[in-house]
Amino acid sequence: MSRSLFSRPSAWVPLAMSFTALCIVVGHLGFFGTAREADEGAAAHLFQLFMAGQIPIIAFFAIRWLRRRPKPALLVLASQALAGVAACVPVWYFNL
Repeated sequence: MSRSLFSRPSAWVPLAMSFTALCIVVGHLGFFGTAREADEGAAAHLFQLFMAGQIPIIAFFAIRWLRRRPKPALLVLASQALAGVAACVPVWYFNL
Protein backbone atom coordinates (compact mmCIF):
# COMPACT_ATOMS: atom_id res chain seq x y z
CA MET A 1 0.00 0.00 0.00
CA SER A 2 1.44 3.36 -0.99
CA ARG A 3 1.45 6.43 1.19
CA SER A 4 -0.61 9.42 0.28
CA LEU A 5 1.40 12.18 -1.33
CA PHE A 6 -0.08 14.63 1.18
CA SER A 7 2.00 12.92 3.87
CA ARG A 8 5.20 14.00 2.10
CA PRO A 9 6.79 17.14 3.58
CA SER A 10 7.19 18.66 0.12
CA ALA A 11 3.39 18.42 -0.22
CA TRP A 12 2.20 19.79 3.11
CA VAL A 13 4.92 22.33 3.95
CA PRO A 14 3.78 24.76 1.20
CA LEU A 15 0.21 24.39 2.46
CA ALA A 16 1.37 25.26 5.97
CA MET A 17 3.39 28.20 4.65
CA SER A 18 0.37 29.57 2.77
CA PHE A 19 -1.80 29.16 5.86
CA THR A 20 0.81 30.98 7.95
CA ALA A 21 0.99 33.80 5.39
CA LEU A 22 -2.81 34.07 5.48
CA CYS A 23 -2.75 34.23 9.28
CA ILE A 24 -0.14 37.00 9.14
CA VAL A 25 -2.32 39.07 6.80
CA VAL A 26 -5.50 38.49 8.80
CA GLY A 27 -3.69 39.27 12.05
CA HIS A 28 -2.26 42.45 10.59
CA LEU A 29 -5.70 43.49 9.36
CA GLY A 30 -7.16 42.76 12.80
CA PHE A 31 -4.58 44.83 14.64
CA PHE A 32 -3.90 47.68 12.23
CA GLY A 33 -6.74 47.69 9.71
CA THR A 34 -6.29 48.58 6.06
CA ALA A 35 -4.52 51.91 6.60
CA ARG A 36 -1.61 52.53 4.23
CA GLU A 37 1.81 52.63 5.81
CA ALA A 38 4.78 54.75 4.72
CA ASP A 39 7.00 51.68 4.53
CA GLU A 40 6.34 47.97 4.40
CA GLY A 41 6.31 46.50 7.86
CA ALA A 42 7.44 43.19 9.23
CA ALA A 43 4.11 41.56 8.35
CA ALA A 44 4.57 42.37 4.66
CA HIS A 45 8.12 41.04 4.68
CA LEU A 46 7.10 37.83 6.43
CA PHE A 47 4.25 37.36 3.96
CA GLN A 48 6.64 37.76 1.05
CA LEU A 49 9.16 35.35 2.57
CA PHE A 50 6.55 32.67 3.20
CA MET A 51 5.03 32.99 -0.27
CA ALA A 52 8.33 33.07 -2.15
CA GLY A 53 9.93 30.44 0.07
CA GLN A 54 7.46 27.79 -0.95
CA ILE A 55 8.26 28.06 -4.67
CA PRO A 56 11.39 25.86 -4.55
CA ILE A 57 9.57 23.31 -2.38
CA ILE A 58 6.69 23.13 -4.85
CA ALA A 59 9.13 22.82 -7.74
CA PHE A 60 10.91 19.96 -5.96
CA PHE A 61 7.59 18.22 -5.37
CA ALA A 62 6.55 18.61 -9.01
CA ILE A 63 9.87 17.34 -10.34
CA ARG A 64 9.89 14.38 -7.98
CA TRP A 65 6.28 13.20 -8.17
CA LEU A 66 4.61 14.44 -11.36
CA ARG A 67 6.08 11.65 -13.50
CA ARG A 68 5.76 8.90 -10.90
CA ARG A 69 2.19 9.55 -9.76
CA PRO A 70 0.63 12.18 -12.02
CA LYS A 71 -2.98 12.24 -10.77
CA PRO A 72 -2.23 12.43 -7.02
CA ALA A 73 0.59 14.90 -7.72
CA LEU A 74 -1.75 17.16 -9.69
CA LEU A 75 -4.21 17.07 -6.79
CA VAL A 76 -1.47 18.17 -4.40
CA LEU A 77 -0.25 20.89 -6.78
CA ALA A 78 -3.82 22.16 -7.23
CA SER A 79 -4.21 22.27 -3.43
CA GLN A 80 -0.96 24.18 -3.10
CA ALA A 81 -2.04 26.65 -5.79
CA LEU A 82 -5.44 27.13 -4.14
CA ALA A 83 -3.81 27.73 -0.76
CA GLY A 84 -1.45 30.29 -2.30
CA VAL A 85 -4.33 32.12 -3.96
CA ALA A 86 -6.31 32.05 -0.69
CA ALA A 87 -3.38 33.69 1.10
CA CYS A 88 -3.11 36.39 -1.58
CA VAL A 89 -6.82 37.26 -1.84
CA PRO A 90 -6.90 39.56 1.24
CA VAL A 91 -3.80 41.36 -0.01
CA TRP A 92 -5.40 41.95 -3.41
CA TYR A 93 -8.85 42.78 -2.00
CA PHE A 94 -7.61 45.35 0.51
CA ASN A 95 -4.84 46.59 -1.81
CA LEU A 96 -2.20 46.09 0.87
